[in-house]
Amino acid sequence: MASTCGSTLALMDCGVPIKTMVGGIAMGLILEGGKYTILTDIQGLEDHYGDMDFKVTGSDSGVTALQMDIKVKGITLEIMRAALAQAREARLFILGEMRQVIDKPRAELNKFAPRIDTVKINPDKIRDIIGPGGKMIRAIQSESGTNIEVEDDGTIRITGAKPEGREKARAMIEGLTKEPEVGEVYEGKITRIMSIGAFVEYLPGKEGLVRVSEISNERVNSIEDAVKIGEHVKVKVAEVDRQGRVNLSIRAVNEDPDEFARRSREQRARFAERGPGDGDRGGFRPGGGGGFRRSGPPRG
Repeated sequence: MASTCGSTLALMDCGVPIKTMVGGIAMGLILEGGKYTILTDIQGLEDHYGDMDFKVTGSDSGVTALQMDIKVKGITLEIMRAALAQAREARLFILGEMRQVIDKPRAELNKFAPRIDTVKINPDKIRDIIGPGGKMIRAIQSESGTNIEVEDDGTIRITGAKPEGREKARAMIEGLTKEPEVGEVYEGKITRIMSIGAFVEYLPGKEGLVRVSEISNERVNSIEDAVKIGEHVKVKVAEVDRQGRVNLSIRAVNEDPDEFARRSREQRARFAERGPGDGDRGGFRPGGGGGFRRSGPPRG
């Protein structure tokens, strides 16, 4: 019963909004020759030495649970009445002592308390979270130290004691399901380098192309001198074309938004004047094929 009292104190201390305090007491019995004595304890000695272990938990308002082990053939109604009366007196005393430590739940949930975070995704994206044979969801749980439950309607529950673990799981899930929008900035890793530019994994399992002209404001003579495979870089989404291909820019991350928009308009105009058959050695091609294929070789 000490564990019952301690659990209540722990819940209140970490900010769980329980309705009321619950304390526990265990009543023992020594029965011999028609005479009896009722024992009061919370440690378990009454069970070891006595003829009865009668656990009673409750609040100020009444009993919430009962449990009994008995080693004699039976007990009388008189004994039960006496045991319950003695248990009530002891329970109220213990609740009073507990209130001297803490008398109500703390206002905020402790940062170390286990929580459930809820994420809502498009149900069509559930397969991306699960992965083949459950490979992806197991990887997310392993890396984040969380437990993840997925409902058919796209509701995802992330359970974990550490806030950083839950946040990591949320970020991984959002990364797998989020559709990139122009202007968003990500931190990604360079996965491939080709003559036209570098491919960056800006979200788990999603790559975009940073063309040579979008790497730096300075002239880049050799792309290998400017970036390296495995290097982490910040990129801004410059364009998402009709086929879902994503073009990224490194230089635009620290660029004034108005300047970025102006440059984008100029590049669109140049591309429109040239036409798609004239090649494209400039920056990204808004609305054009300046991205990459999800399968097969990149387009120049």
